[in-house]
Amino acid sequence: MTETTETNILLVRHGQTAWNLGAGQVRYRGQTDIPLDKAGRAQASALARRLCSNKDSWLANKPIAGIYASPLQRAMQTAQPTAEGLGLPVIPHPGLMDMNLGRWQGMTHSEAARRYPEIHRQWREAPHTVTLPDGENLATVLKRSQDAVTELVIRHAGKTVMLIGHQVVNKVLLCWLLGLDNSHYWRMTQDNTCLNVFAHADGVFRVVTLNDTCHLR
Repeated sequence: MTETTETNILLVRHGQTAWNLGAGQVRYRGQTDIPLDKAGRAQASALARRLCSNKDSWLANKPIAGIYASPLQRAMQTAQPTAEGLGLPVIPHPGLMDMNLGRWQGMTHSEAARRYPEIHRQWREAPHTVTLPDGENLATVLKRSQDAVTELVIRHAGKTVMLIGHQVVNKVLLCWLLGLDNSHYWRMTQDNTCLNVFAHADGVFRVVTLNDTCHLR
C-alpha cells in the first residue's frame, strides 16, 4: 500500500448550539433544525483556520477535495467557513442526517427520563437495543451513514473528503470504522467541531486521529 492509494476521511461533528452546552438547557436535538450559536460559529471558524492552513501532515500533500454535510443547518453552518476558505461548495448529503429521536426531540434529558423511564434506562444501558418512540434506532442511522461513507470514498478515491455529521452519526460510524458494534456507542466521545481522521486503502480503514479539538485551544 502506498500513500497515493489512500483516501483520507475527515469526519467532523457540528459546532455548539443552544441545545447542547449553550446558554439554554441541554435538549435532545435529533432532526430538529437548530442553528449554531455564537460559540458554535467561533468553533467552525477555528476549524476552518486549521484545515485551510494545511499544516496537518495528513493534509500537506492531499488537500480537501470535497465537503459534505448533513442537511441540517448546524452541520451546514459548521462546514461553511472551511468551504469558503477552500473555494469549495458544501454539498448536503442525507446519509449524514442526524438520528430521528421521535418524541424525545426538544425534551431535556430529565424530561425524557421522567416520561419514558424504561426506554431511557435502556438507552443508557444498551443503546443498540432501542428504537425511540416514533423515532429511529442506531442500526438505521449506521446503515445510511455507512452507505454515505462508502459512496464518498469511491467518489473521491485517492483524495481527501470532509464529512460533517452529528454526535449519534459520528459515534456509530466510529464504532463501525474501528470494527466495533453499536453496543460500544457510549464508549465514544465526540466534542463540538472535533476532527476524526481515517485513511482508507484496500478496503481497510486506518485510524489517524480521534476527537481532535486542538484548533479550539
